[in-house]
Amino acid sequence: MTAIRLIVGLGNPGREYEATRHNVGFWWVEELARSHKLTFKHEAKFHGLTARGNVHGHEIMLLLPQTFMNHSGRAVGALAQFFKISSAEMLVVHDELDLQPGVARLKIGGGHGGHNGLKDIIAQIGSKDFWRLRIGIGHPGDRAEVSNYVLGDPRREERELMDEALSKAQGVANLAIEGKTEAAMLKLHSA
Repeated sequence: MTAIRLIVGLGNPGREYEATRHNVGFWWVEELARSHKLTFKHEAKFHGLTARGNVHGHEIMLLLPQTFMNHSGRAVGALAQFFKISSAEMLVVHDELDLQPGVARLKIGGGHGGHNGLKDIIAQIGSKDFWRLRIGIGHPGDRAEVSNYVLGDPRREERELMDEALSKAQGVANLAIEGKTEAAMLKLHSA
């Protein structure tokens, strides 16, 4: 049972991307930071915004890469190497096309499923064996539309469902952080 030491939210920096589907990872990590009164600061050597502090009784680092999605691994790799954080101690929160809005799933390992952020992290840290919190955003139905879709803002009813999923996932953060991932999955996947 490995406790989580690093939680990474995936997204794109900049106001124009703030509300886009691709940024749900940022939303979740920002909410976790807010609820634990942690403040982000820019750390150039980690190519991102970091916050650290006590979350559910554990010393945790939060990271929001500021490299744009396709280069997320640069930030994750730099921070993980510096603090000697193994892939099993890492939780990456990201948008998931294969899940409908309103659904959140926790899993360890697996491929990148075409997600450029995950692809870059796997390439940079040399492992697929990190935890992923997958937040459903749905699929536009046509592969050619994916890029526009993930960089677009969700419709109001989609956003409400996504917010519900994000909230359910906040409800299992303590279990995931403690390394009680089976219990976290059971609770999240049956919610």
